[in-house]
Amino acid sequence: MRKIYAIGFAAVAALPLAGCYTPEERAVGGALLGGATGAAIGAATTGRGSGAAAGAAIGAASGAIIGASTTPVYRDPYY
Repeated sequence: MRKIYAIGFAAVAALPLAGCYTPEERAVGGALLGGATGAAIGAATTGRGSGAAAGAAIGAASGAIIGASTTPVYRDPYY
């Protein structure tokens, strides 16, 4: 049952990111999502606050990089 809640939470958390179009918006959204996920994983694996902090920092940095680099490129077909 916890797994269903976790999957549902992840899906609901990803919904606001569907409207992000610029690299800056996607970087911020990726950092938020990555930081939250990293903190949860760090806390679950270590059971300490320092593990959660390290996971949040690593997750936020990687989420921002991945979010900014995966911005779709829209090209004008008449240009």
